[in-house]
Amino acid sequence: MSGRVDEDLENEWFAVRYSGETPEIALYSSIYFLTEAEDGPKMCLARDQYALLKEAANERYREIILRDLQPGNRDKAIYRGVKRSIVNFTRYECFCRRQLLDSQDFKAEVAAALLFFLATESVGTAKGGRLSSINCSFKELNDFARKVGLVEGHLPNHIVPLCCG
Repeated sequence: MSGRVDEDLENEWFAVRYSGETPEIALYSSIYFLTEAEDGPKMCLARDQYALLKEAANERYREIILRDLQPGNRDKAIYRGVKRSIVNFTRYECFCRRQLLDSQDFKAEVAAALLFFLATESVGTAKGGRLSSINCSFKELNDFARKVGLVEGHLPNHIVPLCCG
């Protein structure tokens, strides 16, 4: 592989890995640029090259989902809220189906992060130190908790007042 091809692939990997809120779109844009775009290198991607880009999108999805479940991010500009985590997780599941990736291990990681987030949020609001930062309804939160395997039925009732709507 030539140095230029390596550089093009590395640049596109970087663009996908740090792509913002839409990693799958960044993935397809990068593949298009590398393989078909008039101003692109018109590469024929090998499986390992494609896998490298796909893994970058996978990692980015995981990062943005967990970002909004980290209590330490609640007061930062990067924080989008639990609702955004729910949206991104749904997108991630679709991405995994299309790319034939298994999301089960990550579901367990999300469940643990959500449990910690809810515990931190409950304690913080009970002490009166802060308002709840949960920006979704109890139904949305509960559906998410079920989807990631945190609960089989319903979240505890003390979570209801923390939710909006």
